[in-house]
Amino acid sequence: MTFSLRKLAISIAFIIPVMTATLPVVHAATDFQSILNEERAWAGFTSKRATAGDVDWAYSEGGDPSKPTILLVHGLGGSRDNWNRVAHHLTPYYHVIAVDLPASGETKIAATYDLQPATITESLRRFVETIHIEKNLNIAGHSMGGSIAGLYASLYFSDTQSLLLVDTAGVYATTKSPYLKDPSLLRNFVVRKPGDLKNVIKIAMQDAPFIPKDIFDGQEKVMIGQAPTMTILVEKLIELNKSYTPDSFATVVKSIEAPTLVIWGKQDQIVDVGVVPELMSSLKDKRPPVILDNVGHTPILEAEQLVVQAYLPFLAKAIATPNKFAAAPAPAAK
Repeated sequence: MTFSLRKLAISIAFIIPVMTATLPVVHAATDFQSILNEERAWAGFTSKRATAGDVDWAYSEGGDPSKPTILLVHGLGGSRDNWNRVAHHLTPYYHVIAVDLPASGETKIAATYDLQPATITESLRRFVETIHIEKNLNIAGHSMGGSIAGLYASLYFSDTQSLLLVDTAGVYATTKSPYLKDPSLLRNFVVRKPGDLKNVIKIAMQDAPFIPKDIFDGQEKVMIGQAPTMTILVEKLIELNKSYTPDSFATVVKSIEAPTLVIWGKQDQIVDVGVVPELMSSLKDKRPPVILDNVGHTPILEAEQLVVQAYLPFLAKAIATPNKFAAAPAPAAK
């Protein structure tokens, strides 16, 4: 796959939050799916499914299962394919899983599923138990996926080996972001009509790549069709924000025991870089944050090489450090 094709594929992956077999088939969507399948293969992934509790999970798996496992968690409006460019550099050395969260990508949920971060986190735990990767897990999250990854690490600290947080969403006292000060503005990220998608990309990325018009228009139609599901999730986040405070968010962060690396786009318009000192002040086992210049809210798409350069050495050191909270292995039978 050429660089330009990979860039096109991951750009499309970013703008398509939901792609399921029940969607109307359009020519552009078919083109997209072919490119996406090639992108996953290039990343070293194969697509799989697993049912855990009331969620039918879609996920990508790559690398050697005997190696340490990394779980990649995407953000609001994204999918597992947001991580493909990063995963390309991870699968040669690690066992890598990237999931479509409930209400995203190809993962299927019931109409009654309670779409909120706490429920999603518990469902994620059931998923990792089902595919038997819960022990010594290295978890990485972007944006809303970062808040889910952080909550997971705080709850399951004895099973979490390391944590990567990329432009992590949260409730911050020091934020200057209009989207965090007034969460009702998250409604602007729901693509309801032609033209909305262009606005979303402009906000989320510092330097958005070119996307051919026929594919762009076709996928915008897909997203418009999925607006009701995305609206439910956004409205839940808006409602929850009324009961959460910077102190309650900091309490969760302070409960994280795993070695943690923070990476941020300096030009992030959604979760501004100014909150990084606040986040760092609550982390126990932290490394110096990595701030990427000329990068927006999506470093895993805009600057994956820089993300990997920071993540790989951190990961190697974290994996080599025993988790003091992990349960001791049972003694061998005599």
